[in-house]
Amino acid sequence: FTEAVEIERKFVLSSIPKGLPKLKIKQGYLQSDKNRTVRIRSIINQSNKATYYITIKGPSNSSGMSRFEYESIISNDDAEKLFDLCYLPLIIKNRYIYMYDGMKWELDSFCGDNKGLLIGEVEIVNENIDFEKPEFVIKEVTGNSKYYNSMLQKNPYNNW
Repeated sequence: FTEAVEIERKFVLSSIPKGLPKLKIKQGYLQSDKNRTVRIRSIINQSNKATYYITIKGPSNSSGMSRFEYESIISNDDAEKLFDLCYLPLIIKNRYIYMYDGMKWELDSFCGDNKGLLIGEVEIVNENIDFEKPEFVIKEVTGNSKYYNSMLQKNPYNNW
């Protein structure tokens, strides 16, 4: 397989613009520590079609922006069996895609034990790129591990 590096920045949001298409995401963790995370995810689109993924991520670099990522589509049956092995609670969130200043933002509104948390992520081509941020961005939390989804599973937002 090809090695991929994910470079992204993460932000806390005050709101999510109305009228954006919504994806429903459920994800669970088979392993999550500082050296690797193994995640199972289902994404249900607006046509109610589900796609299932297994994702393996390596440790973040010193800036918290870059890390190795491998992702592959898996069957519904495999995903359901693997969800049964995941740590609880599962992460449930709605994702909205927002184009701003030529960049694709993924805006997440968390549910369940993380209800009320709004996070925006943008993938970038290199760590030094400068870009405009939408007006609803409150603060950057890139590299702050308490905002990692794997940490939200262990210490949900509503416990803070």
